[in-house]
Amino acid sequence: MRSHLLNDLTAEHYRRSVTEGVERVAAKLAATDRPFTGITVDALAPRIEGIDLDRPLHDTSDALDELEELYLRDAIYFHHPRYLAHLNCPVVIPAVLGEAVLSAVNSSLDTWDQSAGGTLIERRLIDWTTGRLGLGPAADGVFTSGGTQSNLQALLLAREEVKTDDLGRLRIFTSEASHFSVKKSAKLLGLGPDAVVSIPVGPDRRMRTVALARELERCAQDGLVPMAVVATAGSTDFGSIDPLPEIAELCARSGVWMHVDAAYGCGLLASLRHRDRLAGIERADSVTVDYHKSFFQPVSSSAVLVRDAATLRHATYHAEYLNPRRMVQERIPNQVDKSLQTTRRFDALKLWLTLRTMGADGIGQLFDEVCELAQEGWKLLAVDPRFDVVVRPELSTLVFRCIPTAVTDPAEIDRANLYARKALFASGDAVVAGTKVGGRHYLKFTLLNPETTADDISAVLDLIAGHAEQYLGESLDRAC
Repeated sequence: MRSHLLNDLTAEHYRRSVTEGVERVAAKLAATDRPFTGITVDALAPRIEGIDLDRPLHDTSDALDELEELYLRDAIYFHHPRYLAHLNCPVVIPAVLGEAVLSAVNSSLDTWDQSAGGTLIERRLIDWTTGRLGLGPAADGVFTSGGTQSNLQALLLAREEVKTDDLGRLRIFTSEASHFSVKKSAKLLGLGPDAVVSIPVGPDRRMRTVALARELERCAQDGLVPMAVVATAGSTDFGSIDPLPEIAELCARSGVWMHVDAAYGCGLLASLRHRDRLAGIERADSVTVDYHKSFFQPVSSSAVLVRDAATLRHATYHAEYLNPRRMVQERIPNQVDKSLQTTRRFDALKLWLTLRTMGADGIGQLFDEVCELAQEGWKLLAVDPRFDVVVRPELSTLVFRCIPTAVTDPAEIDRANLYARKALFASGDAVVAGTKVGGRHYLKFTLLNPETTADDISAVLDLIAGHAEQYLGESLDRAC
């Protein structure tokens, strides 16, 4: 079995195996004509459950043949222009190359003696990102597994900076359109069930700062402690960006930690045309960015950034076998001193190779294209009597629903939209997401593929309308 260990003796075996795998994936990408096959759980699960993991195939080609049947054939392919559902981006080739390199070398980014150059590359990328954010010379940060972990760590730092033992008095303020990880983080941090105060949004789906100011005042009057305000720069459902300058002013006035969840909107940091939409983010105490959303990186690639590097001490613990305190005096850079994780992949390498190959402007151009495509999509929806669109996008998300002309019952319209989404997914012709607005079911396009066109959007809208009408026709038949 030593023949499967990657080392100097098996380098040729490694080359052949990986090349065969890459060729199969490349062939699949080239032949993919729709984002999904439409396979059901009931059809796929028995195949995988029937695999005897105690009886290996002993041959890489045979294993890849099996993988074709179990995974590659029925995978959901985000590179297809009619994948329009979640915040999953097609990935750029330099980043995929980085993934191959980092997996083979298998550096762990917790300590210098496990990563060396990897540590310095990650630190350089953190400095690059904080520079783009404008957080100042004392800024720092660390790569994470994703936006949820980044938000958790930022709120941990905010909790510790408040310096109170009465966790029940702490309050976090965030908009009703913010990511669910804010509430999840509050629970993980031991805060009470009322810790997260939801601030209403306006018709533009941005936080109402007047309401935030009122809640901050009420918090003080009630003897509670404002721990943090979480502003969103690119909400998951609407791509909306909260009014960051006004929120920053309120936080400064109240002495409250300002965190910006820019997991989605961070692509604007590289934008050639729309960077000004992040104005005010430079005043944040912490920021979440997800390169694997709008920088076209493979999962996972995220980071949490802070204005003051000293606040990262709240995540620091020393172990003699890993990062003893003496290493700080010796100026040995151990990234575990900043991270909630110990063993951690060298995910920064993907972004590094992307920047060194394409440049930031190359990334920004791609993100600008999808933002402008969303504007075209909004115009199509706004003039199409079959649909109701919620808000003009700030980024690349469109939330809408089909409104059949012959139906006035909102519940029946809900069912028609749910059916249309499920039927579209089952067909494999396109994949769209769903959400609720005002208690009603809506559909959602998340546009992150520069290869998607306005014609693709029009075609998918026609498919949705057709499925909705089919449902209503069948519903009428049943009623008769």
